[in-house]
Amino acid sequence: MLDQRKATIGDERHSKKRPLSDAEARALLDSVDEVLLARGKSVRRAVPSELGVDDLRGPTGGFRAPMVKVGRRLLVGFHGETLRELLGG
Repeated sequence: MLDQRKATIGDERHSKKRPLSDAEARALLDSVDEVLLARGKSVRRAVPSELGVDDLRGPTGGFRAPMVKVGRRLLVGFHGETLRELLGG
């Protein structure tokens, strides 16, 4: 999907090899105006001030993947339709 939209990836990391720290997750939340939390087929929109780093975690305790930041918006977890919307399609 990213190739089709000719999206540029600014920073890519493998969550198992280089997991996100709590401080990095907090900094990511502080850098956006809107967070889209995808869980299954649903997406919840929230403002970062309403969330803690634990809201970005999945059922195993690790941070949900992927995390895609586009401008001042952050998608946490995969949701195809929302990702297309973020990428302008």
